[in-house]
This record gives sequence, C-alpha cells and structure tokens, in this order.
Amino acid sequence: MTEPDITPELIAAHGLKPDEYDRILQIIGRVPTFTELGIFSAMWNEHCSYKSSKKWLRTLPTTGPQVICGPGENAGVVDIGDGQAVIFKMESHNHPSYIEPHQGAATGVGGILRDVFTMGARPIAAMNALSFGAPAHPKTAHLVKGVVEGIGGYGNAFGVPTVGGEVRFHPSYNGNCLVNAFAAGLADADAIFYSAASGVGMPVVYLGAKTGRDGVGGATMASAEFDETIEEKRPTVQVGDPFTEKRLLEACLELMASGAVISIQDMGAAGLTCSAVEMGDKGGLGIRLQLDNVPQRETAMTAYEMMLSESQERMLMVLRPEKEAEARAIFAKWDLDFAIVGETIPEDRFLILHGNAVKADLPLSKLSSSAPEYDRPWVPTPAAAPLAPVPPVDPIAGLKALIGAPSYAHKAWVWEQYDSQVMADTVRAPGLGAGVVRVHGTGKALAFTSDVTPRYVRANPVEGGRQAVAEAWRNLVACGATPLAATDNLNFGNPEKPEIMGQFVGAIQGIGEACRALDMPIVSGNVSLYNETDGKGILPTPTIGAVGLLATLDDLIAGRPQPGDLAVLIGETAGHLGQSALLAEHLGREDGDAPHVDLAAEKRNGAFVLANRAQIAACTDLSDGGLALAAFEMAEGAGLGLTLDTGDTGQLFGEDQARYLVACGPAAAEALAAAARAAGVPLAVVGRFGGDTVRLGGSAAPLADLSRLYRSAFAAAVG
Repeated sequence: MTEPDITPELIAAHGLKPDEYDRILQIIGRVPTFTELGIFSAMWNEHCSYKSSKKWLRTLPTTGPQVICGPGENAGVVDIGDGQAVIFKMESHNHPSYIEPHQGAATGVGGILRDVFTMGARPIAAMNALSFGAPAHPKTAHLVKGVVEGIGGYGNAFGVPTVGGEVRFHPSYNGNCLVNAFAAGLADADAIFYSAASGVGMPVVYLGAKTGRDGVGGATMASAEFDETIEEKRPTVQVGDPFTEKRLLEACLELMASGAVISIQDMGAAGLTCSAVEMGDKGGLGIRLQLDNVPQRETAMTAYEMMLSESQERMLMVLRPEKEAEARAIFAKWDLDFAIVGETIPEDRFLILHGNAVKADLPLSKLSSSAPEYDRPWVPTPAAAPLAPVPPVDPIAGLKALIGAPSYAHKAWVWEQYDSQVMADTVRAPGLGAGVVRVHGTGKALAFTSDVTPRYVRANPVEGGRQAVAEAWRNLVACGATPLAATDNLNFGNPEKPEIMGQFVGAIQGIGEACRALDMPIVSGNVSLYNETDGKGILPTPTIGAVGLLATLDDLIAGRPQPGDLAVLIGETAGHLGQSALLAEHLGREDGDAPHVDLAAEKRNGAFVLANRAQIAACTDLSDGGLALAAFEMAEGAGLGLTLDTGDTGQLFGEDQARYLVACGPAAAEALAAAARAAGVPLAVVGRFGGDTVRLGGSAAPLADLSRLYRSAFAAAVG
C-alpha cells in the first residue's frame, strides 16, 4: 500500500499545529513517514502528553507518609498498613461515550480496571461520575441509558462491585457528556509492578486480545472539540469484552506471581505506541518492534493501524527471557494471545518494522519527555456579581423542586443496574454516601467517594476547587473513615481560550490548597480538555475521587435515624444561597458566588466527628440542597418523618461548607454538645426524626407523597 503524502491538511487532521510539525522536522531532520506522523500525533496530543496542563499539575501536593507511588505511573499507590496498599485512579472516557454511549462507557471501565491490575492489584471497587445535558434535550435519555448500561454491563461481567459515584444534569453538557470512571484495587505493598523497562535485549511481549481497527486515532479524537463531523468519528470508539478482561486479569496476576515480569503497561490511549514509548522512556531504553508478530484479528492491517489501534484488553510487558516458556503457558491456559513482538535496545530509538520495511525510526525519548509543553495564556475568572435578592421560599415547595430534579432525585434507577455486591465484601452499597468495602481477610475497610459542584467552579474556580476536595473529605469522614488520598479527573473546555485556561488554573490552585490543608494528596489523575461542541464549553468539572481507611469496621458510621432521634447540626450556618441547588432547580437562577470554604473549620469539624463517632448513630455531610435536602434524605432512607424547627430559606437551603448532620438519641446529643463546647465546634439541635410527616418550619407534607416523588423523578426524567 502506498503511503499518503504528508500535506498540511493531513498534519492538521492529526491534531498537530504547524509549529509542532516544524518541531518534528527539527527533531528527525526529514519529512516523517505516515506511520511516524501518526506516532507523533498520538504521543503529542493533549490526552497523552498533558501539554497544556503539566505546568500546573506540578503544583499539586502528591506526597505524604502514606504515599508509596504518586502521579506518573498507571495509578497511585497508598499504604493502608499491615504490608498492604490500595491502588487507584480516575480517568475520563467523555468523547467516546458521547459518540457511542454503550461502548464508550464500557471501555472506560475496562481501561481504568487495567490501569489498576497492571500494577499487580486485584480490583475491589469501581465508581463513576456522570454529567449529562438537560433532561429534556433530545439526546440526553439515549446517552444516560447507553452509558449506564455500558458501565453495568462491563463491570458486572468483569466482577467488580460498583460502590458509588454521582450523576448530574446541566445544559452545558448537551453536546458533550462526561463519563469519569474510577477503580481501586488491593496489592501487597512490596509487590507493586511498575512500567519502566530495564535491561538491554529483553523480550517485549504482547499479551491479551488481538489487535483490530477499532479505536484507531482515538486519543487524537479525544483531544479535539466536536463539530458537525461528529458521526464520522464513530469508528474511533473501541469495543470492549469484559470476559476477555477478566481472563487477562487472572493471567496477569498469575504471571506476576511467577517472577517473569520486569515491567508491564496496559495498552490504553494510543495503544501499542503509548505503552511501548512510556516503558522505554521511563527505563532510558530504546524499543524495536516487529509488527508481523502482533496478533491481529483483521487482515492486511498497516503499521499505522497497528500502532494506533485502541483495541481493548491488551497489555505490553518486558519479560525475563528465562521465564518465557512458563509465561507463555500461563497465557495459553487462559486462552489469550502471548507474542514476542520486539526487544529493548540500548540506543534512544523507537524502531518499527513491518514486512521487510522500516515504518518508523524515531528518537524514543523525544516522543514522551520532549513533547510540547505550553504555558497557555490565562485570565482569572472575574469575581461573581453579588447575589440578587432571594425571595422567601415555601420550604416544602423548595424541597419538592430539589427531590423532583433528576440531579438530586433518588438514583436507584442507575445503581440498581450495577452489581454492588459481587466479591461479597461491600459493606455499604451506593445511595447512602461513601461506598465502603471490606479489605478481604482483615478487620479493615476502605471508603470511596467522588465529588464536584461544577456551578461553584464556574462562579469561582478557586473556591470550587477547594470545595470539591472538602466535600470528598467530608463524605469519607461522615462514614467514619480517615481520609488517605485522592485522584482527580479535570474536565474542562478548550485550553486555548484564556478564560477556560483561567478556570483550570484557579481550580488547580483551590484543589492544591485543600489537599495540603486536609492532608489528602493527589496520587493519580487525568486531564480531559476540549470538552466543547461548536465552541460551547462544559461547566468546568474537576471531579475528585477520594479514598479513606477504617482501621476496624467498628469505626463505621452507617446507621439510620430511629424514631425520636434528634437532628444535630455540626458547623456554622450563615445561609449562603449563591450558586445553590435551590436557586437552580426552584428559581431557575445560577447567580452569586460559590460558598467560601474555611479549610481550618473543615479540618476541625471533621476531626470532631471522627473523635466522637461513638455517640453518632447516623451522619451525613451537608452539600447541595443544604440542611433540608440532607435531613430529608436521611429521614426518607429510614422510612421516617422529620421535623426541622426553622422555616428560614437560608437556614434550610443554604450551602455553607464544613457542616454535618447527625442523628442520635437525647443522651448522646448532650454528650456531643459538651464535647463540641470543649472543642470550640459549633453545634445545634435543629429538629427530630419520627412520625410520617415532613415538617419544615410551618410547612408540612406527608412523607409518603414526598418519597414517591423522590423515588420516581429520575426514571420519569430519562424514561
């Protein structure tokens, strides 16, 4: 097959700017081959190189006594004591999920699971954070159904419990849904596998499923805005097979136990190209690949297609040569491909052979560590205008507006499609706050959550970034877990627009401040930019996934209110209504500033909850919807009515931060009040649980009516 001429149009189609192409010419001193152009395009796109974000990501706190491995590997590794580690990461599959929701979401789950088990961990938990357009938009219901089916279909078949996450709706996602997938696994702290190749002349081995043409150019597509050519991008979405991935997991863990693995890397974005380059670059070695040996499921595949295919369920490994027969036998047993496709070489070269021809011969280090790095111009987000007056709201009408909105309605329609109990270690299933999973064979447990409030980030990126971290931290504390570390999934629009880049910079600043103040470092993550369609960007959505540790399950706060329990509010309420859920869902407004996050108060109030958990029967943090929504969710989950003493709009629906709602008996409430006085923590009894009516100040409605609305609104919106 004759290769196409390298024209300006072809260069642009590969997502390379003219100055980037000039840089390629300087590096290699000649016109690249078609395959080489594809390799540069894959390695230098935003998705793989982080070229617009690297400068700012370096400012995040990534270390701590609990951190074994921070960003830069497939996933972050955190010590949980007793020689064990939790390995976790969150990653986006936004563009593919908008084009083909079922496969886009499914392969997002598959990819994040591989990131975890490629480091030697058995996956024990998954979560997802989903953002969709307006419920009434013609594409929304189709996207919701496809994405949820894809996540459930892959995770359930693979056999990992989905224990938490979030779903939101906003018109800014009409042309660009977000699918952020999280996975966590367990490994022995002294048996972690890394991706840096070592040793010259070592076999490079291809493992797993065969290579096809699905996903060719997927990473480049994920680094571009959408326009009217979106349907043409459908072939760049990969197709997943969870049963093959399950076999790949078992084969890899068996292979790792055999001592055969020098280094291992999953084939994710940009497939064979990215995995080979990263292994070589981290080890300071070159790689020679012979593509004739690559297992292929389609005929007459070109070097370009094989290097850029994103076919799923594949790994690349550097093997100890004396272990080849043993390793091959393991993969044959699991009915998976095992092929030696190359070797490590001492020169700084990425040499690709196909047939009798050299298809690419490039300096390997220039593909990864010498990728362009931009200090993009940015402007700070202007201060939000003061909040226009908010009229008093009938409390029950305000509550109905929230619980009837799909963003805040009961999400059973979503999580009942996910298996949350597989592996039999799930202690707390979705729908009640952070998910909790027992560390098998021990008395310990891990808690998982994911959070962000995009409206806050748009109004005030620094406060919004702080708040996303603080809410994740509170969610872990509210179930009795000590927060350990976090992963971030930073979803933004086009970074070439200074105001979008300003949102990114502000959010990173806020995230960094909060992670430092709360001792919750960022150990892994993902950046997803160019989430725009026809020039319209999404709300800035820096999702924070966080993990906490319960040293013993006796520390778990997972009870429900009992009749006669008091509703006790910890933290200070000023009644902040700017950018609140009440404004958006009941009054159709999105104005004012984000709530201020007092990080010292967050730390103090959270420490108080953990220190006094013996007195606390049930606990939730307060976030969207304020006291009214938190108290209703707590009461409704227990099948109880509720009385809150105030009818004031700000007191009920304000979204002040650093607050928790606790249910406990009168004696425990007195003990908590005494402890709070001693600790200087604001605490007040604000109502009680019981009966079959919800009373907010002077406004009341039967619990049964509100419960019916709450539990049917989501399905009604997307049904």
